[in-house]
Amino acid sequence: MKNDSKIVLDETRSQRFKRIATKRTNDIIKRIRILGNCSNRSAYDYTEEEIDKIFAAVGKELKSANARFTFNKKQVFKL
Repeated sequence: MKNDSKIVLDETRSQRFKRIATKRTNDIIKRIRILGNCSNRSAYDYTEEEIDKIFAAVGKELKSANARFTFNKKQVFKL
């Protein structure tokens, strides 16, 4: 196990969140940059529709993940 992924027993929930969220965010950013490498037209052939599908899927997942962090106020029903 890597030293940076060791479980720290006296770590607070906030510290654990910051450690894990930072690593996962950096991993996502790295993978998005790697995806961007697919834009090289001399190595790949793709359509605008395919690109739209890719970024729609990524956007949908981002929106879904973001919604999980939103603190929902109780909504009042109205007609």
